[in-house]
Amino acid sequence: MTAPTKPPHPVPSPTGPVPVAPVGADLHSPVIDWFDENARDLPWRRPEAGAWGVMVSEFMLQQTPVSRVLPVYEQWLARWPRPADLAKEAPGEAVRAWGRLGYPRRALRLHGAAVAITERHGGDVPADHAQLLGLPGIGEYTAAAVASFAYGQRHPVLDTNVRRVFARAVTGTQYPPNATTAAERRLARALLPEDEPTAARWAAASMELGALVCTARNESCHRCPIAASCAWLLAGKPAHDGPPRRGQTYAGTDRQVRGRLLAVLREAHGPVPQTALDRVWQEPVQRARALDGLVADGLVEPMPGGLYRLPLT
Repeated sequence: MTAPTKPPHPVPSPTGPVPVAPVGADLHSPVIDWFDENARDLPWRRPEAGAWGVMVSEFMLQQTPVSRVLPVYEQWLARWPRPADLAKEAPGEAVRAWGRLGYPRRALRLHGAAVAITERHGGDVPADHAQLLGLPGIGEYTAAAVASFAYGQRHPVLDTNVRRVFARAVTGTQYPPNATTAAERRLARALLPEDEPTAARWAAASMELGALVCTARNESCHRCPIAASCAWLLAGKPAHDGPPRRGQTYAGTDRQVRGRLLAVLREAHGPVPQTALDRVWQEPVQRARALDGLVADGLVEPMPGGLYRLPLT
């Protein structure tokens, strides 16, 4: 009986050095072909979106589903089609337009990035990865995503969906670690196609596969283009045995209180008295803590006479 051959180019695993699935070259074509047939027609994927449209979408899509982002994205780009258009506005207008997307500090960061793009780069989103990283509010993931999706460059783009696909297909585990690890980054780089156009397509395709097929729950393995070689599926889909998955709660949390306070300020046409804010939450200690947090985060400006407003500077 002939001994099984090992993959010629093993890739590092987030849980150890031994690979349990095919190398990247075996995954690229089926996933990209699947993407060509099944990719959603999203506005930030269209050529007219440009790099600014891609950047706006990446800020909005962090921890927020596409269905909630779409209407806000369309309104945002209609109002601020270029970074300079947003940079001319007060940061509070970005918070107001953010609506109920959640995590509104993202709006302030996007405004800060627009100001920096206008002042440092002539109003054009830079194509250089290092320059993208130098913008306020831009981290490793967003810089790689904009460079890849907007400019077709070769960068590993590791969001939650991609990490889950790699964990299952390559390392045979149901879920990736709670936080991105250095080993995951090494794995992503090892799986990256060599040429730039294919690498950029692979980044988008693997992300879409995680969003539509290899989902966190109720995954559709029968529709997966790499099911035949998925290490997790071939192992019988063993249950997650790592640290407990972090669930997100909202009701009764400071996040909910902050959201209600901001809703009052977004809907107001001028400064709001403390009494109007007091009405949105009955528990005074939690309400005060939430309001103090909004002020500390720069999302709310206190004014003389017990008034509050969205930030102007």
